[in-house]
Amino acid sequence: MSLQALLNNPMEPTPFRILSVKRELHDCFTLTLACEQIPFHFAPGQFNMLYVFGHGEVPISMSGNPNQSDLLVHTIRNVGSVTAALQQLREGDFVGIRGPFGNSWPLSEAKGKDIIMLAGGLGLAPLRPAIYHILENQTHYKNTTLCYGARNPEAILFFDELEQWAHRITVELTVDSAGPGWSGHVGVITDRLQQQAIALTNTIAFVCGPEIMMRYSAYALIDNGLSADRIYISMERNMKCAVGLCGRCQFGPYFICQDGPVFSFDKVERLLKIREA
Repeated sequence: MSLQALLNNPMEPTPFRILSVKRELHDCFTLTLACEQIPFHFAPGQFNMLYVFGHGEVPISMSGNPNQSDLLVHTIRNVGSVTAALQQLREGDFVGIRGPFGNSWPLSEAKGKDIIMLAGGLGLAPLRPAIYHILENQTHYKNTTLCYGARNPEAILFFDELEQWAHRITVELTVDSAGPGWSGHVGVITDRLQQQAIALTNTIAFVCGPEIMMRYSAYALIDNGLSADRIYISMERNMKCAVGLCGRCQFGPYFICQDGPVFSFDKVERLLKIREA
């Protein structure tokens, strides 16, 4: 079977060679894979299924530049057996890839608007491709603000890039707790909305992080005047097939793998209040 045929078969993993494994945090790492024969195209917010031979498969959002079709980048937290196996891989090893799957951040809808991004922890990784896109197409958008929160200064993801982005967009950092060496803000990211008095009149919001963080961030945006249909969140559920067949990721009337992972908050607000069985 040809490589193109493999990529066209959503149930068949395609082997990609690892170019590098970079440790980002004590429990997070970034895999950069080579797209050697056929370019790999994706939209910011989409995800792949990463398969480790002999261990299993896990859904991971792309975290690289969508305009670099010769590279495929995923930033991963080691939280289970498959991600632990991924972390043991080294340059030259192979990973099976199925994808891309799902929808994307509504960057076309955001044209001509201010964009506010609220990210918590590893939630910055699925937003990173959207940031790359905005920076490369900045004339299409008005003001962009990124509010990013982490547990502590040592848990800040992509710190060097955040400093670079701050020259072109507004970047607000906050941590839950910090020692005496931290001179930045301490508190939750929703505090930054209040303290910076960010205007939300012609704004669209992208929110990604732990579910409770996304819920409270959405409510804070609504309290500041942004309607729920202009707030977009990226959902996670236990995805297995990624093509809407197994039903493992069903969320009310939606399948996260097909209808998401990006949803406007008005569509899922009620569902987020229902506890999982």
